[in-house]
Amino acid sequence: MSENARFAAACAAAGLTFVGPRPELLELFGDKTRSRGLAQEAGVPVTPGTPAAASLADAEAFAREHGTVVIKALAGGGGRGMRVAAGPAAVADAYERCRAEALASFGRGELYAEKYVPRARHIEVQVAGDGSGAVTHLWDRDCSVQRRHQKLIEIAPAPALPGGVRDALLDAALRMAARVRYESLGTFEFLVDGEEFWFLEANPRLQVEHTLTEEITGVDLVKAQIRLAAGEDLAAVGLAAPPRASGCAVQVRVNAETIGADGAPRPSAGTLTAFAPPSGPGVRVDTHGHAGHRTSPRYDPLLAKVIARAEDLPSAAARAHGALGEFEIAGVATSIPLLQGVLRHPGFTSGGAGTSFIADHLAELLESEHRRYYAETALSDAGPEAAAVPDAPPGTVAIPAPTQGTVVSVEVAEGDLVGAGAPVLILEAMKMEHVVRAGEAGIVRALAAAPGDTVAEGAPLLFTEPAEGGGDHAAEDEAADLDLIRADLAETLRRHEIGLDAARPEAVARRHARGHRTARENIGDLCDPGTFVEYGALVIAAQRRRRSLDDLVERTPADGMVCGIGDVDGAQAVVMSYDYTVLAGTQGHLNHRKTDRMLDIAHRRRLPLVLFAEGGGGRPGDTDTTTVSGLDVTTFHAMGRLSGAVPSVGVANGRCFAGNAALLGCCDVIIATRDANIGMGGPAMIEGGGLGAVTPEEIGPVADQEPNGVIDIVVDDEAEAVRAARRYLSYFRGPADDWSCGDQRVLRHLVPENRLRAYDVRRAVAHLADTGSVLELRRAFGVGIVTALVRIEGRPMGLIASNPAHLGGAIDRDAADKAARFLQLCDAHGLPVVSLCDTPGFMVGPDAERTATVRHFSRLFVIGANLRVPMVTIVLRKGYGLGAQAMAGGGFTTPLATLAWPTGEIGGMGLEGAVRLGFRKELEAAEDPRAMFEQMVAAAYEHGKALHAATVFELDDVIDPADTRRWITAVLAAAPPADDRPRPWIDTW
Repeated sequence: MSENARFAAACAAAGLTFVGPRPELLELFGDKTRSRGLAQEAGVPVTPGTPAAASLADAEAFAREHGTVVIKALAGGGGRGMRVAAGPAAVADAYERCRAEALASFGRGELYAEKYVPRARHIEVQVAGDGSGAVTHLWDRDCSVQRRHQKLIEIAPAPALPGGVRDALLDAALRMAARVRYESLGTFEFLVDGEEFWFLEANPRLQVEHTLTEEITGVDLVKAQIRLAAGEDLAAVGLAAPPRASGCAVQVRVNAETIGADGAPRPSAGTLTAFAPPSGPGVRVDTHGHAGHRTSPRYDPLLAKVIARAEDLPSAAARAHGALGEFEIAGVATSIPLLQGVLRHPGFTSGGAGTSFIADHLAELLESEHRRYYAETALSDAGPEAAAVPDAPPGTVAIPAPTQGTVVSVEVAEGDLVGAGAPVLILEAMKMEHVVRAGEAGIVRALAAAPGDTVAEGAPLLFTEPAEGGGDHAAEDEAADLDLIRADLAETLRRHEIGLDAARPEAVARRHARGHRTARENIGDLCDPGTFVEYGALVIAAQRRRRSLDDLVERTPADGMVCGIGDVDGAQAVVMSYDYTVLAGTQGHLNHRKTDRMLDIAHRRRLPLVLFAEGGGGRPGDTDTTTVSGLDVTTFHAMGRLSGAVPSVGVANGRCFAGNAALLGCCDVIIATRDANIGMGGPAMIEGGGLGAVTPEEIGPVADQEPNGVIDIVVDDEAEAVRAARRYLSYFRGPADDWSCGDQRVLRHLVPENRLRAYDVRRAVAHLADTGSVLELRRAFGVGIVTALVRIEGRPMGLIASNPAHLGGAIDRDAADKAARFLQLCDAHGLPVVSLCDTPGFMVGPDAERTATVRHFSRLFVIGANLRVPMVTIVLRKGYGLGAQAMAGGGFTTPLATLAWPTGEIGGMGLEGAVRLGFRKELEAAEDPRAMFEQMVAAAYEHGKALHAATVFELDDVIDPADTRRWITAVLAAAPPADDRPRPWIDTW
């Protein structure tokens, strides 16, 4: 009655105070689909579910879309009227069982379906409100240890719960409660998986496990509820703010039941011949039991709640275990042995056990020893009067009741031929229905029970005479035609086929006519054959309010996001591709959820990410949401969180605007085809902002985005883009066994003897690296420095090189930004760095300073000083001033080795500038200033030659250029691994 809105309204009409929420709140939270709607309005995530009461056909259709689902009663709780259905074929049976249980338990048979979340944790938040809009929480409880969706052990506060998740759960519960001006006490329940959570249901009453909250907060919840019902506000009750929580409390439910090997509870009925609850410090027992009490299978089997409080979970579990050992109960079998097994299991005491804990560990828990710490009282075995057992007809065998319960229906009649495994009777125990099946084939000769009868465990239900025929249900799987495609599987395969390219020839033809490939063609080319597994292939656009289901299935497959996990050259990666043939690759409600799912998997498993980003950004046409702005979408946060954690590469082909471009910009590396257009807004957004009408081709073409640094690699088409993506990922998979290199003596002749003569540094890079191993990034941007991924003797490395063909190798703003970001990328993903230095320093002058060079140049010092990966610097020719120090990570002692070729020359600044600045007076007084200047420059050159600098140990050595590879491999082979300081992200610029 505590959740009965009609009863609460009748109390109010009679002038009585109902201790609980007002009737409209009871109606709201008594309907689980309305509760889910409230959660969505409050921005609280929910699992996918049917929007209202679902027919059997609705539930089957939902299961075809989502696979394994949960069928639930629309009203009630306690795990009754709830079944998991593993696909559409299992829905009908689960639906009928749930409907019958719901009618028996709650008087209402309406059901709904929601997606099943396996192995999640069940966390609930205790809230209180006074009806004014003021609400508060009294922390959380973990109710994950369950059998058949019914709670056995609860913990407060929830252990091993990340602080951010706890805060989010508390906030979600308070948002929902405040939205409806909640009054009285209530519980908001959630499923939690890692850092994700979903609203489950709300219970507008005092829960069985409220004792835990009382123990950790010291608040008498029953008293508080009565005071709130009397009209006091939260402040008067002492709950203006959440109370302080301390310690840990564990509650175990002692039931008159045992658990079978199949996980099914078996109630135990009888008279309690002994009942002595435990006591002592930190132990509390709430019970109605007493010696002489007679249990009944028609009611909940709960005999007592044992609550133990201590400083932490292991201590509280140990105290609860000991208390159960002191609990003397005789006359009925109880769940104490199972509970003791859970309490001493390391998977429980370490925190974080999920809802499948009992099922996952059932075999070992059933073998748990019942440890007793009391002397048993001499007891009588007298129990309930045994019902007369009918005599078995000659030549028959009995089919016994597997548990005590009440007969709901008999599925056979006398004379029927039944096969082994066939259902013969439905038995209800504790409001849960159990199907009794024939153990072997036979003919029904006598019925020993009728609907409505209460039977004891083991009592005969009917008698069969062994006979052949009737079908062997137990052997159906063994006899099945393995090539037969059943109707449920055929429907599943058909739904998957609808989204494949072969079923969409017109869309594919339009794509090919533009010279582009489909999303699935790109993924098929990227991933090793047969390795790609797709997530969310059956998802459709959230537009059911405006379009038919068939239309959405046919025209919006996968909601425009093809994503999953596949091997790329033998190593797994997360692969995501917006499908431009579906709603122009836009980002819809479920499209975002799929993206978030894959980004979370990439983060949790530390898998590289490849994103094909072509698409038009946010989609305004989705209707099946309560979204107002969509600003609570977590996709962009999730993408940003991956930066620095895993290698990521984005591919832009065709039009990539708005949200799609934002995700592309978060990637480590951007690969773009020559016909790509990349922009933070498409034509509609630009025109809507009053900025004029433009064509898509005018927005962010490659001609703009390559030289400005947005694009790292430009390719001709998508096939080449896929090859570039595979190549980029290869640098993060460790050394290559198969490598070769050019004749290293060529390096001796690449830098001209004339110190003023420019040369092509890319030739030096190509000869120094393994043959064919150079992948240059951002070639057209910041051209004063070359940045490339390379291999030397198979080992992947990052390489930066001054480019003397541009400004003589001087570092300008763009070159500094380019090198700084590249160093971050190498550092984040553990690639050692080789630096080839030939710079006269940073670019200076009024024009340069207008570009904010002070800040841009200094990035190289900050990032260099915090590199975790080793560096080797080789001065090819010039190494002057702050620019040379920046090319060495901040100073010549920073790298593990700082070397020079014989052409090297170093100094605090360029030689000519140093002479003019240091000897100005002498030059002004000289008879031939020019001759004197040239003499001084020559002397400074001799002084700054690498050979001279090495004599005072400013360089580790001057080496034969042909020995450069040997030096690099020798130094880096002995380098310690990168330290564990985190690099949280890679600058997008």
